[in-house]
Amino acid sequence: MPDVEHIIGLLLGTEDDWPRAFEALVKRLGPVKDGAGRTHGIETKRVTIEPFDLRDKPRHSLVIDRLAHWYYHPREWLKKVALMDDVYLLNSPFTFQSMEKHAAYCAMIRLGLKVPGTVLVPYKHPVENSRWAYTAARYNQPFDLDEVAERLGYPLFMKPYDGGAWVGVSKIDNADELHAAYDTSGERLMHLQQAVEGYDVFARSLSIGPETMVMKFRPELPMHERYAVSHNFLGAGPGMEVVTISQLVNAFFRWEFNSCECLVRGDEVYPIDYANACPDVSLTSLHYYFPWAMTALLRWSVFCVVTGRKPRLDLDTARYFEVAARDDLSYGDKLARYQALADEYFETERYQDFCASRLGMVDEMVHDWVTSPDFDELLVDTVKGTYPEAEHEMFVSHFRGLIAAWIHDRTH
Repeated sequence: MPDVEHIIGLLLGTEDDWPRAFEALVKRLGPVKDGAGRTHGIETKRVTIEPFDLRDKPRHSLVIDRLAHWYYHPREWLKKVALMDDVYLLNSPFTFQSMEKHAAYCAMIRLGLKVPGTVLVPYKHPVENSRWAYTAARYNQPFDLDEVAERLGYPLFMKPYDGGAWVGVSKIDNADELHAAYDTSGERLMHLQQAVEGYDVFARSLSIGPETMVMKFRPELPMHERYAVSHNFLGAGPGMEVVTISQLVNAFFRWEFNSCECLVRGDEVYPIDYANACPDVSLTSLHYYFPWAMTALLRWSVFCVVTGRKPRLDLDTARYFEVAARDDLSYGDKLARYQALADEYFETERYQDFCASRLGMVDEMVHDWVTSPDFDELLVDTVKGTYPEAEHEMFVSHFRGLIAAWIHDRTH
């Protein structure tokens, strides 16, 4: 029997592919020893939703949350177990609730990142509230939407201040499109944001703990083709900047399972979206990169529970803002200091040592699993649950080919 036992909870919505993968890898991993020689047993359990007493003691050591950004009952359970019981969470429900995309823009602008010009415009149709008419009559100022757009400059984007999955996002090239998009925004509060024209690369980075994978993203293509299998598509400088921005955002807000989108034009990096409470880790989206994502998620989760890492609910933003206020530091110097703050938060050096000394077998274990019939069964089941029957054979072949490319690159 292990000396210590841990449960990693999976709080899930409609997903089944990556949870099955993660569960399979945890079972294959077996007990892990800590620095004192104690063995830690780890198992997974899917979290169910039911009444909970605020004084109940959870059995979980860590919860991977994929649901609470929109389902409020489990979100309040997560807050309770973090505040009262020190359960470790991926991600923080506190900051994802109060510091969505709008607050993330504000914070990163203050830190000096190259966020495109952004304006928050009032509701087209405000949410229902009996006090609205009185408040609007006294305090709402009339504004010229065309003037706001012209000040930012066409083309631009209109997008929800808190949205995700590209819902409600419109590219706008002229006044007619501007008013059409605003008229249909309804009760959604919208940003207007400058477009970055002539960019060279759309980079989407997925960060899990201190690990980041930067991928070439093609948003105009169908989901199964959006992540290009491409290596070294960014120069060393922009590539490092994209990684630093991703890890800076996550350390600043205590997000540990999050994706970031940046547009790269020449050597300039423009972050445009970096508050994703439920980043895409689907097998049919990530394909080639899916084994890496599962490996990183396994390593970070195990590191957190075995080392007894405690949740940090305080943000300590002053340390970041002190760097931002330094006039004697260049942009590159500030990025280096932000990276150091992120490394401190994620205990990057300790994590790397833990992976080398305690999880050295994980890469080979994941390779063996990906080449096994069990993984192929998962792939086939995922395709059948995602695409129409007439397309099953085509997509099974498509994703098998991409996974074969990962296996080849991993072994050559």
